[in-house]
Amino acid sequence: MSAAEVNFPNPPPNQPQWLALAQAVFNTQAARWNTETCGGGLKWQIFAFNNGYNYKNAISNGCFFNLAARLAKYTGNQTYAEWAERAWDWTRSINMIDENYYVYDGSDNNLNCSQLNHIQWSYNAGTFLLGAANMYNISNGSPVWRERVEGLMRGVEIFFPDGRNVAVEVACENNFQCNVDQHSFKAYMARWMTASTKLAPFIHDNVMAKMSASAAAAALQCAGGANGRWCGLRWQDGPKWDGTQGVGQQMAALEAIQANLIDLVAGPLTNATGGTSTGDPAAGSDIKNTVTPTVFGPNTRRDKIGAGVVTGILIVSLFGMVGFMIS
Repeated sequence: MSAAEVNFPNPPPNQPQWLALAQAVFNTQAARWNTETCGGGLKWQIFAFNNGYNYKNAISNGCFFNLAARLAKYTGNQTYAEWAERAWDWTRSINMIDENYYVYDGSDNNLNCSQLNHIQWSYNAGTFLLGAANMYNISNGSPVWRERVEGLMRGVEIFFPDGRNVAVEVACENNFQCNVDQHSFKAYMARWMTASTKLAPFIHDNVMAKMSASAAAAALQCAGGANGRWCGLRWQDGPKWDGTQGVGQQMAALEAIQANLIDLVAGPLTNATGGTSTGDPAAGSDIKNTVTPTVFGPNTRRDKIGAGVVTGILIVSLFGMVGFMIS
């Protein structure tokens, strides 16, 4: 979707196009909108044997809402806007977004979403904010959507504690319990918050104050590791590297820093304002959402012998290649 919005060079004509790919994702997700429990919503997982199959969570539904709103903006197709409204209304109906605009992680559909997991992650707030900003924009400044954007901006303050405007992943950062995925969550929040300023300009100064302070703090954290360039996650610690490193930490710092370039670029394009990506409203509709993944039987003796032979060949080839490179 981002590629379509910024007019990233289109793929060859015989390949799927950016907009069509986004529409395919939307169609496969809309087909899984589940009304058997909780009155609607998307499940976290597709297959019943996956952990989390009975969980309806904020990021699944927030990304669906975000995508629907952006497709509505790009294409002008009201059906996407209606789906965005449906996703928002459902999320509010079960208080996954509460009256304070805090975005909670999710709920178990076995309990008909009567009990919520109240943990808050930064990327959940970010994805709903960008979706709401798009809805505000396409509704010509609707007071309803303005209030929702403003509410989400109030809610996101929880990730910028102590009045410092420095982003903190409050659920795991302070106790060093963030897992691999969670190290990257602030990256998505920074990207989506900043993108929202192009669609709802009245939040610009608030967002950029946060991105400016977060970028400066993140840059100070990027002084760790053996090469002195690895970024930690605890930007709140300033130049004292927190001792962690990884792709997620690098992503988070990069997004916060490059967010400060947003005023140098134009807002997202649409197919009416110069966007050139070709769409396919029916893309993905022929994909069966109940497809059964391939289940392999137990390995036979022949399978094991074959695997051993292939492994041996690969090992010999690897050592041969290494020897060639260092000779």
